[in-house]
Amino acid sequence: MMKLYYGPGACSFVPHVALEAIKAATGEDFEAQAVKLHKGEQKTPEYLALNPLGLVPVLVVDGKPLTQIVAICDFLDRRFPQVGLLPADPWQRAQAMSTFAWMNNTVHPTFTHIFRPGNFAEGDDAQAEVKRKGVESFKSHLERIQTLAEKAAPFLTGDKVSVVDAYALVFLRWGGLGGIDPAGLPVYKTFVERLAEAPPVAAAIAREGITLETFKK
Repeated sequence: MMKLYYGPGACSFVPHVALEAIKAATGEDFEAQAVKLHKGEQKTPEYLALNPLGLVPVLVVDGKPLTQIVAICDFLDRRFPQVGLLPADPWQRAQAMSTFAWMNNTVHPTFTHIFRPGNFAEGDDAQAEVKRKGVESFKSHLERIQTLAEKAAPFLTGDKVSVVDAYALVFLRWGGLGGIDPAGLPVYKTFVERLAEAPPVAAAIAREGITLETFKK
């Protein structure tokens, strides 16, 4: 049985949804282990043995750990192609992977500037500027995702919930935590609310104990 180490509300939500979709479509069950990031459980010797970087997610398959969202989701899609975690058509799959890679290598790191500005600057003023610019850039990324949501049919890559959809949900939640009101992204917000009702997504949300409403006025 595969085992996923995840942090509630973290980017590990993406493979979490993928595994729920696999379970629903094939009956292939998995074990889910929450890693309490706020308590530093990702820095324990046991966890570092799985991922020396101390990050989530980690997927353990046949006793072997696999890290990094793109690698994990690519593996799951190739192992269970019938589930449709990514489109089957080679060109459409490549286009979906292009968006997925952009989410992982651009949108995701941008949020790090908001959440951990101390990684990029010293001093309160400098860190405040890093965070301000981070929010500005992150909002522009969310606006781009909203343009994708406008074309959803009914999901971002077609008629099945994909890993691209799951990442989109994560980012809108994070935007709220960063002070970006989702009401300013109405199409995106409606899309995520509808996405959250899909059984694999709802199951992951329930296990992680998270809510879509993260913005505080």
